[in-house]
Amino acid sequence: MTDSSPSPAGASPSPAGASPSTETLPNPDGLPRRRKPAAGSATAGEMALADALEAAVEAEAGVEAAPTEPEIEESLRARGARLSALEVARMIVDGAEDKKAADIVLLDVAELTSMADYFVICSGGSERQLGAIADGIAEKLRAQGVRPIGREGGSNSHWTLLDFGAVIVHIFAPPERDYYQLERHWSAAKTVLRVQ
Repeated sequence: MTDSSPSPAGASPSPAGASPSTETLPNPDGLPRRRKPAAGSATAGEMALADALEAAVEAEAGVEAAPTEPEIEESLRARGARLSALEVARMIVDGAEDKKAADIVLLDVAELTSMADYFVICSGGSERQLGAIADGIAEKLRAQGVRPIGREGGSNSHWTLLDFGAVIVHIFAPPERDYYQLERHWSAAKTVLRVQ
C-alpha cells in the first residue's frame, strides 16, 4: 500500500537511494532541514543504542562542567556594565581629585530629572587644568570599562561637560562656575559629597 497523500508545502522529494523511512520537513525560511526518521520505524536495538549514546553524552557533559582551566578575567566592557551610577560617580570624583580639581560637588538629581542620576561639578584653575581634569576622568573610567557618551566644550571654552549616561560631569573655570551657579540651580538636589 502506498501513501498517496500530497507532500507538505515546501517539502522536497526524497533523493534517490534514500530510505523510505525518512521524510523531509518543510522549510518555510528556505534553510535546509534535517531528516527525521518516520514514526514507528526505530527498532528496539536502535532505541537501546540511542539510550546508551545519551548516557555517554550526559556523563561527558558532567566531566566538562568541572573547570580545569583558570577562569578568563571578565572583559572591561562587562565590568563597566556592572558598575552602578553611584560607583561611576565616585570614580569620577576620585579622578577629579587626582588631577587637583577644586571644590568638587556630587549631587543626586535622580528625583529631579530623568536625564541623569548624578551631577559632578568641579573647578580647575587654568585652561590647561580643565583639559587635564577631563582627560584624567575619562582615562580613569576607561580603565574600568566605562566610556563617555559625549564630551562638550574644550578647555578654552571654560566649561567642559562629560556625559557618562547616568552621571554628568561639569568642569568649570572659577568665573564661569560663579556665573552659571549650577549648585544653586539644582539646590533641591541632595548633596552626596563635597570635597573642598
